[in-house]
Amino acid sequence: MAAPTPDTSRDPLLLFDGDCGLCERTVRFILRHERDDRIHFAALNSETARAALIRHGLPPTMHTSVVFIEDGTLHVRSSAIIAMSPHLRAPWSWLRAARIVPRPLRDLIYRGIARIRYQVFGRTDSCMVPTSDLAHRFHD
Repeated sequence: MAAPTPDTSRDPLLLFDGDCGLCERTVRFILRHERDDRIHFAALNSETARAALIRHGLPPTMHTSVVFIEDGTLHVRSSAIIAMSPHLRAPWSWLRAARIVPRPLRDLIYRGIARIRYQVFGRTDSCMVPTSDLAHRFHD
């Protein structure tokens, strides 16, 4: 049974490429290092992601960038990682300091990594199956 759609005014939502090995590893990393266990997750090709993207005026076919939605604000690419970082325990929460780097430069680096992510980290054959205690935070 799918978890209900998260209320992004209360529950932060991370949209990620469910086919990407790097993205899946990133989700697992977040789960291990979260400080507040509040982030919800959905693959970019899910109905939850589609509805969230449309609600924020983005194309529902945007499957190439990580998206983080919190307090009704949508962040993409490097800004999504920075906006999500305060939810992590130190030292990972210090990633928010990267906001001093101009966004065009951050996104240039982000796009470079995104371009080679499948070659370096591969594709996942199946979606990550969360444990029963985490299932309520993963959305279809």
